Amino acid sequence: MPSFMDKLTVNGNEMDMYAAVPEGSGPFPAVVIAFHVGGMDEFDKVMADRFAEEGYVAVVPDLFHRYTDEQLNGGRLERLNYLNDADVIADMNAAVDFLTGNSAIDNDRIGVTGFCMGGRVAWLMAAVNPIFKATVPFYGGTIMGKWGDPEKTPFELSGDISCPMLFHFGEIDRNPSQEDMAKLDAELTRLGKEHTFHTYAGADHAFMDWTGARHNAEGAAVAWPRTIEFFDKYLKA
Repeated sequence: MPSFMDKLTVNGNEMDMYAAVPEGSGPFPAVVIAFHVGGMDEFDKVMADRFAEEGYVAVVPDLFHRYTDEQLNGGRLERLNYLNDADVIADMNAAVDFLTGNSAIDNDRIGVTGFCMGGRVAWLMAAVNPIFKATVPFYGGTIMGKWGDPEKTPFELSGDISCPMLFHFGEIDRNPSQEDMAKLDAELTRLGKEHTFHTYAGADHAFMDWTGARHNAEGAAVAWPRTIEFFDKYLKA
């Protein structure tokens, strides 16, 4: 399974992107991965590789490419203070353009997923880009808040979501909390949006990340096959 780093240009800025590709000639379905607050690290790259093993081209754009060394070297959560929804959308769309410009990709079979802050991005992108046929946010927090100064929050854009959603929550996570989950579920239900929410007992935020202290092996072992089954249904069937 080949993987490589590439460079894309976004509004005049150079952005790194990791890509993992299945064996064979395609055309393949594809998944854009919005990374967690740790940035483009081992976890994100391995998750992309795991998608490629399941037959998907997977790409991870570097959403921190505008950051200075000082911003990157501050506290992890402080990184969220410098994010801007307009920039994030441009970065994710640049990754989409990379995929749609490649003959090995089936443009009608592209999904989006994300972890932690990337779960929020996955919700946002499902609302702003109709090319996505399925979205899977993992414990995406602050969906009801803004990054930068956009007109609307991702939550307020929920009516524009145009694809099915599978959302994974940790039972003891505080952002998104179980109360947040209830509000998100109620809004998608009110809007008639196809969605499935799963909560994992005893799991905290970042339960998928085996490199961190909050990894929950039991939850991760169930959430991953559910994710593949969901994407297979909407991107391979």
